[in-house]
Amino acid sequence: MTQDDTRAEITLPIHIDGIQGLLPHRYPFLLVDRVVEFEPGKRVLCYKNVSANEQFFQGHFPSQPVMPGVLVVEALAQAGGILSHLTRGKNHNGNLSYLVKVDAAKFSRMVVPGDRLELEVSIKREIRNMTMYSGIARVDGEQAACAEILCAEVPR
Repeated sequence: MTQDDTRAEITLPIHIDGIQGLLPHRYPFLLVDRVVEFEPGKRVLCYKNVSANEQFFQGHFPSQPVMPGVLVVEALAQAGGILSHLTRGKNHNGNLSYLVKVDAAKFSRMVVPGDRLELEVSIKREIRNMTMYSGIARVDGEQAACAEILCAEVPR
């Protein structure tokens, strides 16, 4: 199957049902709500709607809720997994991807309840079972965080 064939099969946006078919994550750790743009083998744009009901706000911080930066990076990693799985299309083998390394992480803006986190992730390179992603998280077009993320794919 070519990347053009994969693209023809995908209808955007992809909502939560489709995302759950691509990722093993579930509540409360599924951090992607919608896929709105996709270029096979290149990039993906996903949304995470940040609600005041998120569990992590109970302790981070009750009087001034802020989404933990590590969860913003995890959301970028999940968007990267979606990019890889969508690129493979029906050839997706059901393997799991594990976070191996995070480089150049930078946090520029707090993410708070009511924000829509825009997760733009592109593939920098692929070597054997590993993929290096470059990700930028934005709120209202303003960068909130960025990082380079290395993930390794392993059989279930």
